[in-house]
Amino acid sequence: MHPRRILLVSALATNSGCFPWGSRAEHRLPTETPMERNYHYGGKVIVVGAGAAGLAAARVLEDNGVDYTVLEATSRFGGRLAKNDTFADFPLDLGPEWIHNRAEILDVLSGQEGTAGSIELIPYRLEEVASWDGTEMRDASAEANRLARFFPEFKFKHSTWYDFASEHYGRRVEHRIQYNAPVASIDYTGDRVEVTTQGGEVYDADRVLVTVSVGVLRSGALTFTPALSEQKRSALESVDFHPGLKAFLKFTEDFYPDAIGCQVEEGEKTFYDAAFKKESEAHVLGALVVGPSSLEYTALPSDEARVEALINELDLMFDGRASKAYTGEFLMVNWGQLPHVLGTWVEGFRLGRRTVKTLNEPLDDKVFFAGEVYDTYHQLGVPGAMLSGMHAVDLMLRSPNE
Repeated sequence: MHPRRILLVSALATNSGCFPWGSRAEHRLPTETPMERNYHYGGKVIVVGAGAAGLAAARVLEDNGVDYTVLEATSRFGGRLAKNDTFADFPLDLGPEWIHNRAEILDVLSGQEGTAGSIELIPYRLEEVASWDGTEMRDASAEANRLARFFPEFKFKHSTWYDFASEHYGRRVEHRIQYNAPVASIDYTGDRVEVTTQGGEVYDADRVLVTVSVGVLRSGALTFTPALSEQKRSALESVDFHPGLKAFLKFTEDFYPDAIGCQVEEGEKTFYDAAFKKESEAHVLGALVVGPSSLEYTALPSDEARVEALINELDLMFDGRASKAYTGEFLMVNWGQLPHVLGTWVEGFRLGRRTVKTLNEPLDDKVFFAGEVYDTYHQLGVPGAMLSGMHAVDLMLRSPNE
């Protein structure tokens, strides 16, 4: 768990007596997922987006022989799930990286008991954690260890979230994905829903599942006819979906602790050992900057300039050791400026029950929504998105207007 998130979860646990999200929300998991049910639906379905939610939804459709098409804006599936396997001697999650749950969540998401046991995982229990206020470093290890016992998490050791999604969803449904097909408009005024891409291609279906990010929905890049209600627009605007970036920096030595949480007024700024418990010979430091503080980096003219700013800050922390050990190799993903993302992630525990209910309401029982912000099971991050996709398809296929 990131150091700043440790402090946030600690405060919530102290104030509420519990923290019913992620690994603390096992009781909210469905006893049976749509992957274990049979559906008989004769209509046509379009899924907008091939990220975690869209892929999970598509698998349910595929398993039940439903006629469907997935329209994906980019040239690959996965959305924010992405990996790199050439930068280091272990694969890097370029998108979501942590399993904010107990390992058994992988059994639920795959629909196969024993999946978790077949994947080598790292219990994410940090040993050395520091906090940086801009001038002084302090030890935060004791607090991190206490919270790891309260809120267990894992990371993949030899694989990534992208690999998991690819194996259990992506490869099974890829034959139904239309790539480079960003959707521009959805018209649900008629008996069937008309979906038009930015390239002018028109598709029609009986049901449509929209899985694009909150950032895309708020940007106006995707329009609806009739327009979204004022209540749904207000609910979308109330969601914290901050801009942000992720970087990996390679060094000749690991002069840093397992993680460093930097104090920011809003959002998150964390450096962490990306090779933690990976049995790696590489020294790779990850950096996450989310929220208003990320703007000072994204305002810089290039990724190289952003990396230089990160190295300069590390030099302040470690008396110049960062620039001496830096190899010049880096990877960077700027989620806030990716046109089909426009943000980072949603912290579902900040959303009110009424907001989540409003966001989940379908449009005329024809257009449904899925993604991490629509998660009703309180599973943080990727699991919440995947379960949301399955849940939306369940509602769609059981809709009374079939």
